[in-house]
Amino acid sequence: MANEVVTLPEKIPYHLAIIMDGNGRWAKARGLPRLAGHRAGVENLRRILRACSEFGIKILTIYAFSTENWGRPEAEVRGLMNILETVIDRELKQLHANGVQLRHIGDLAGLSEPLQEKVRRAIELTRNNDKLILNVAFNYGGRQDIIQAIRRIVQDGVPVEEIDEMLVDYYLYTAGQPDPDLVIRTAGEMRLSNFLLWQASYAEYYATPTYWPDFDREELLKALFYFARRERRFGLVPQP
Repeated sequence: MANEVVTLPEKIPYHLAIIMDGNGRWAKARGLPRLAGHRAGVENLRRILRACSEFGIKILTIYAFSTENWGRPEAEVRGLMNILETVIDRELKQLHANGVQLRHIGDLAGLSEPLQEKVRRAIELTRNNDKLILNVAFNYGGRQDIIQAIRRIVQDGVPVEEIDEMLVDYYLYTAGQPDPDLVIRTAGEMRLSNFLLWQASYAEYYATPTYWPDFDREELLKALFYFARRERRFGLVPQP
């Protein structure tokens, strides 16, 4: 039940990242076209956003469309673009009312000019909201993120001896945000698939066989309890 009082783990990730995988397989199992799975995935995102706000998560980063996804069938890519546009048109007002701050990470190039403008307007409208930051990784790749940071560092003429982790952080798409504490991947795969390669270096990783459209509030709670049991040492030895 949505209003059910639940016991939360003692530790909640400040920044949660999710690889929303399994939409296509969810649809195939039901004899539906792949785009039906993507639409079901969007519906589920609405539920997970509510749960994140309820559980006290402050930043949610979702992997919506990777730089490699351009290689999918043209009809599917076109359908995903249409879904993004529909989501902005349909959900933006409610997201804004709920205090969600929208951010885009990745490269807007490749999207149509009208869609790029809608993304920019959504970011501007919600820029002062502080209930939850939603980073939408669309046309995003971890390697691309690092490469664009290096290029900008070179373009800015930064002396070699001044380049350190803090500086690179400043040039990444996620500049100004803490690294993710927990990365969740649905649908059973055990890889990052070029997602937040720099930022997730010390994140905890949780994989579930549940397809993304079925990854509900209770499944999220399981992941949070798993995270709470982890001892995060960041390369150090255990505390005595």
